[in-house]
Amino acid sequence: MPQSTLSRALVRLEEDLGVELFARHGRTVSLTPAGRTFYASVDRALDEIGRAAEAVRADADPATGKVAFGFLHTMGAETVPGLLHAFRADHPGIRFSLVQNYGEAMLEGLRGGELDLCLTSPVPSAPDLVARRLDEQKLRLVVPADHRLASRRRVRLAEASDETFVTLEPGYGLRRITDDLCAEAGFAPRIAFEGEEAETLRGLVAAGLGVALLPPPPFPRPGVVELTVTAPRAAREIGVAWLAGRPDTPPVAAFKKFLLSKRGRLLPG
Repeated sequence: MPQSTLSRALVRLEEDLGVELFARHGRTVSLTPAGRTFYASVDRALDEIGRAAEAVRADADPATGKVAFGFLHTMGAETVPGLLHAFRADHPGIRFSLVQNYGEAMLEGLRGGELDLCLTSPVPSAPDLVARRLDEQKLRLVVPADHRLASRRRVRLAEASDETFVTLEPGYGLRRITDDLCAEAGFAPRIAFEGEEAETLRGLVAAGLGVALLPPPPFPRPGVVELTVTAPRAAREIGVAWLAGRPDTPPVAAFKKFLLSKRGRLLPG
């Protein structure tokens, strides 16, 4: 940078701050007390910028970068660990930041830049998102072991119209699916308890506090019976979503390609 250009830049900086940063002695320049204070802060800021740049480059590294991945609580015990194990067989150095949440919260995480990808249900339809259906998961009517329907293997959902239900809170995808299926069966469910996690709901069912529509558990739960629902068709779609127009880093692109290759084979069994 030419000396004249540098001198003009220093003068503009002092004018912007309204403080003299430099003491000029002929052709020499030294820092004023204000200049030393400003320099120390700027030096720390530049170090922080340098560390941030290194972190960003590290997260985008094709071999050792990071993927911020969100998924439903019901997929945390078995599905997601299996996916990560399979993916890291070919990409052992890629790191993951994992977030378990309900569907709407994860979509906001995509929009806010907190997540790169998420597995959610129902599969979202929004102009600012891209979503692809990956698989389908059947839902069961879960009843206490001593329930009047517990000896059955199959049931029509309308047969539970007089039952008390335990469900997830409003805003959860499974709650919306439950409400829609009950409406299709001709009734509005009477809700006794609302929770945030499917296995907690199974515990409430086991305690005799209601029935629930839930996906299969990772492990059999004592005290409940899981019935196949023959009508209406009780299932939820599972899909992967990401923010439209956001460029992928190499690790995100690799994991996205891997997830899309699992269409129809995402869920165990």
